[in-house]
Amino acid sequence: MKKALIFGVTGQDGAYLSRLLLRKNYIVHGVKRRSSSINTDRLNDIYKDPCINKTNFFLHYGDVTDSLVILNLINKINPTEIYNLAAQSHVKVSFELPEYTANVDAVGTLRILEAIRILKLNKKVKYYQAGSSEIFGNSKPPQNENSVFRPASPYATAKLYAHWITINYREAYKIFASNGILFNHESPLRGETFVTKKIINGLCQIKNGKKKKLFLGNLYAKRDWGHAKEYVEAMWLILQHDKPDDFVISTGKQFTVKEFINIAAKIMNLDIVWKGRGINEKAYNNKNNKCIIECKKKYFRPLEVNSLRGNSLKAKKLLKWQAKINIKELIKEMIIEEEK
Repeated sequence: MKKALIFGVTGQDGAYLSRLLLRKNYIVHGVKRRSSSINTDRLNDIYKDPCINKTNFFLHYGDVTDSLVILNLINKINPTEIYNLAAQSHVKVSFELPEYTANVDAVGTLRILEAIRILKLNKKVKYYQAGSSEIFGNSKPPQNENSVFRPASPYATAKLYAHWITINYREAYKIFASNGILFNHESPLRGETFVTKKIINGLCQIKNGKKKKLFLGNLYAKRDWGHAKEYVEAMWLILQHDKPDDFVISTGKQFTVKEFINIAAKIMNLDIVWKGRGINEKAYNNKNNKCIIECKKKYFRPLEVNSLRGNSLKAKKLLKWQAKINIKELIKEMIIEEEK
C-alpha cells in the first residue's frame, strides 16, 4: 500500500485529497497545527480514533515552521508521497503578515525538501508542492508553465520561492519534486474569508433576512475558478507521472467577481441591479431598492492582480486531466451546502 503524508491536511484541498487517496487505498497521514479549538471539521467524516477503530487515516501535530518536527515525522512515517499544501493562503492577509507568510509558504517548503535530502529519501519519495497562479501576477493571460512570473504580493513572492526551490532540489539532488501551479479553486469547504465563500455566505444570509449588507473589494478582478475536488485529482496525477515536472492546473475560463455575484444571485432568485461606478458601485435588491452589496477600500489589495486565466494544455496532454465542472455547477453546489 502507498503511504501519503499531507502537510496542511485540515484545509480545503487537504480534506479532498485525503478522501481521494483513501479511495485509492492509500494509508494517509495528515499534519495539523496544534490549536486550543478543534480545527478538523472538514475531516470529521473520515477520521476515526486509531485507539478504538481500525483506520488508514492518521493525524499528527506539526507545523512547517518547525524543521525538527518535519524531519521526525518524515523519518517516522516513511511516506512514498508527500504533499505540501500547508500555507498562509490569504493574499490580502500576506500584506499584513509578510514575515509569517514567508516563513510558512517559502521557508516551510525548504524545510520539507531539506528533510528529504537529509534522510536520503530522494530515490524513495515523491514530493508535490502546491503552487499558486498568484506567482504570475499581472503577466499577460492566458498563463502557462512558460509565462513570466510577476508576483504582486508577499504571498505570491513566497510561493514563487517555493516553486523555484522545488525545481532547485529536483535538479541538484534528483528528488522527484513537482510543482502544481493551481489557479483559483473553490468548493463548499472553502474558508469563510475567501471572496467566493464570502459572497455565497453573504447572499444566503441577506436572502434569509439574517444580514443586511455585504462588503467587498475589487469587483472587476478576473479569475479562473475551478472545483477543488477536481484539482486534487490533478495533484495526484502529477505524482503518478513518469518524471517530476511542473503543471498549470486551471479551467481556461475567467469571470470577474461581479460576474460571480450575478451568477450566484440568479441561482438564488435574488433580483439585483448595479448602480454607480468604481468604489461607489453598489448592488441593490430590485424588489425593495435596498443596497445589499457595497465596496470598501479596506478590502482592496495594496497591489491588485487584474487578470488570471490558465492554459492547462500540458496537463491535458501529459496527465489526461482537464476541468469538467463549470462555474455555475460549482456555485450551485456551494449554495446548496450553505443553505443546509
